[in-house]
Amino acid sequence: MSRKIPEKWQSTVNAIKAVQVAFDMDEKVQFEIRKQALHNGLSPSDQIRSILGLPTAKRPKRPRLTVSLSPVDYVLLAEKYHISADQQLEIKKRLMDDLIAYVADDKK
Repeated sequence: MSRKIPEKWQSTVNAIKAVQVAFDMDEKVQFEIRKQALHNGLSPSDQIRSILGLPTAKRPKRPRLTVSLSPVDYVLLAEKYHISADQQLEIKKRLMDDLIAYVADDKK
């Protein structure tokens, strides 16, 4: 039985059909591609698409950094910040403050 895809999801149909391809290559090559992506304001994926002559998203992506935190990480960070591990929003705020301070200190 075939179901019709809701109108609001139509634009994601092609993305759903896409297949991610991972590359195992020399660290120097990976580093250079990442460096070029950063210099060009692109994600590494968009930099690879650009190198291969494939289209990239026209609208800029929201620049962000990510890190995966386990429950144990939250406990360690809560101890560091002297707060409860269940205060995840406050931990995130303090992490951002630490990262901003790290960059500011590095520029001195």
